[in-house]
Amino acid sequence: MGTNKDNFSELDPAYQGKGMKIGIVMSRFNRDICEGLLSACEAELLRLGVARKDVLLVNVPGALEHPLALQELALSEKYDALIALGAVVRGDTYHFEVVSNESARGIMNVQLKTGVPIANAILTVDTEEQGHKRMAEKGRDAARAAIEMANLLKRL
Repeated sequence: MGTNKDNFSELDPAYQGKGMKIGIVMSRFNRDICEGLLSACEAELLRLGVARKDVLLVNVPGALEHPLALQELALSEKYDALIALGAVVRGDTYHFEVVSNESARGIMNVQLKTGVPIANAILTVDTEEQGHKRMAEKGRDAARAAIEMANLLKRL
């Protein structure tokens, strides 16, 4: 049984970033992939109207350090949305799963605890080649998700 959307009010996505303040936390680990994520993310933020002066970039060692830095940015109440950029490449040990799962859990906890939307663009890939293939699209997606969620929260 389907639903008839005409019976409901609906909030369409809004991608206008003018006047928004955005914080970005980026890993130094797997730097070349992270730089690719950042380049695509930055270009999309600017395209959506976010001023370069309204974006703060914070570097952290790796994916496990993202949640703490994001939490501090969120608690500062200076940012409309935050973005996490990083890359975790599978190795031969269980460490990949620990880093991937715990960084994602930490980021989700910060988002839910603070009410500040966080676009999680920490790639979890099997190979560096996969990371290079996905970095541009994921960087753009993160910028759009951050702007969309900041606008949505303002409207709710």
